[in-house]
This record gives sequence, structure tokens and C-alpha cells, in this order.
Amino acid sequence: MNMALDALDDVSDETLLVLYGNGDRAAARMLTLRMGPLAFRVAQRMLGDRAEAEDLAQEALLRLWKIAPEWRTGEAKVTTWLYRVVTNLATDRLRRRRGIGLDEAPELPDGAASAVEQMIDGDRAAALEAALAQLPARQRQAVVLRHLEGLSNPEISAAMEIGVEAVESLTARGKRALAAILAGRREELGYGHD
Repeated sequence: MNMALDALDDVSDETLLVLYGNGDRAAARMLTLRMGPLAFRVAQRMLGDRAEAEDLAQEALLRLWKIAPEWRTGEAKVTTWLYRVVTNLATDRLRRRRGIGLDEAPELPDGAASAVEQMIDGDRAAALEAALAQLPARQRQAVVLRHLEGLSNPEISAAMEIGVEAVESLTARGKRALAAILAGRREELGYGHD
């Protein structure tokens, strides 16, 4: 049975995954439209490399499709499962490339900002990406999920498979480390006169 895409707009992620597991290709397309950007965004923020993030997001979605037939309703949210897979895959890739510096600044989105604003935003994003790359992997995961993705501590706890207290500790230590790494660059990054 295949449902039309517009009929799937209000269907939960979990229901879409179950529908796909039962052979509904429209459900898979809708879930891809929802989950693909999320997987890419998290991977991009953790890896700092657009092409590698695209590969990782595809790998994570493939894993989601593979587990669809065995998905156990009510055990976890699809997004929590996906965050866990993406962050674990990114951590594995970062471990493999340990010692290689972050050479590329992230691409700037199209917008109406002036060239100077775009340069400042680009410098800030590059500084943040470089600073994030210096954090231990677990701190980086917690900071990205909390402060860049906006997840709650319980959601991060589920995604990272650790306690809420550990999330709070990792996030606090990560924020302090980022502040220390970026402290001497406030003026350079356009924060000097705030």
C-alpha cells in the first residue's frame, strides 16, 4: 500500500518508518524529506566538511531504512535514533582522521547579508568549527546537540546513551572549553565593541 505524499504530512516519524518497513515507498520519501536535512546538519557541524557530511547523512539514512522492518514502536523516537547514529558515525570518522586539521570554512547560506556581514559570519562560523574540532568527541557531541541543534538534555541523554547529569557535565565543560579557545579572538571576530 502506498500513500500519497501530501497525505503523509501529519503522520508521525515513527508511523512513517513502520509504513516504510511494510513496503510504503511514499512513507520513505516523506521520512527522507524530514530526516535528511537533520542528519546532514548534525554531520556538517560535527565534521566541518560538506561532502563528508553528505556521505555520512546518506549512510545514516541507509541504516534507518535497514532497521525499518524491525522497528519496535515506542522504544525510541526516530529522531533520537538518528541523532545517535549520525553522532556515532561522525565520531568514528573524526577518530580516523585525527591529526588532520580543519582546512575549510563552512559554506555560507544564500541571503541578503552584505559582503562584510557575510565575511564576519563566515569567520565566526569557521572559528566555531575550528574550536569545536578541538573539543573531545563526547563534549563536541553534547555541545552540538544542545546548542546548535536545540535538543533538550533528556533527548541528548537518549541519543548519547548516557545520563542527564553526564550530558549537563559534558555540555558545561564543552562550553567552558569553547569560551577559553575563542577568548582571545573576540575583537577579531567582531565582538570587541559589544
